[in-house]
Amino acid sequence: MEQPLIAVWFSCGAASAVAAKLTLEQYRQTHRIRILNNPIVEEHEDNQRFLRDVSKWLDYPIEHVRNENFPDQSCEEVWESRKFMSTFQSAPCTFELKKMARAQWEEHAKPSFTVLGFTVEEQRRADRFRMTERNSLLTPLIEAGLTKVDCFRIIGEAGVRAPKIYEHGFPNANCIGCVKSMSPTYWNLVRREFPEVFARRAEQSRKLGTKLVEVKRQFIFLDELDPNQKGGKLKDYQSECGIFCEMKEWKKDA
Repeated sequence: MEQPLIAVWFSCGAASAVAAKLTLEQYRQTHRIRILNNPIVEEHEDNQRFLRDVSKWLDYPIEHVRNENFPDQSCEEVWESRKFMSTFQSAPCTFELKKMARAQWEEHAKPSFTVLGFTVEEQRRADRFRMTERNSLLTPLIEAGLTKVDCFRIIGEAGVRAPKIYEHGFPNANCIGCVKSMSPTYWNLVRREFPEVFARRAEQSRKLGTKLVEVKRQFIFLDELDPNQKGGKLKDYQSECGIFCEMKEWKKDA
């Protein structure tokens, strides 16, 4: 009888790397495990270096999964095709390049269980995923009581250098210029660290009529955002983790 299949979705973040590690340690003898990544054009190019380093650390392959309808896996292509960039509740890029890509893969592979990198701070997200998508979710990080800072510490102790996007002060390894963010702090960080990306988002959002940033409870276009405008402080997990603070090559958030 064939062993049940566990699909581990690796997002090129520290948490999903450790989730993959724990899954292999706990289930490798009793289950088939496939570690999967949705490569996105708009992510920092160093994300794929991190993927390769994590694969070596795990001594296990990480596969790419793409949406058959958007094989280039480009958010900008999705926005142009769908004629919008985001709403208050969703973004078409997430739906097409992650959810639909995952659904297409699952239709053929038929996994018994799914692993995502939910940490203890994200128990509510994990519960919502079980309620709205599937109840076959495994949460090894939550079960182990691990936080995001713990995950940074673990990969650091293993000698795996985190994706460079964190060095620029971003709180996750998502796309540069993620349209799900409404924070003026975030968008001005994008403007400062990746001005060419900010310019492209501003131009496309104008073209498609999408106001991406919220200031004083009003949504505005990116090209209307004051460069000095601030909102809430972005979470900086890297600078909270002592092992990274001791490593001189890691740059703290300005």
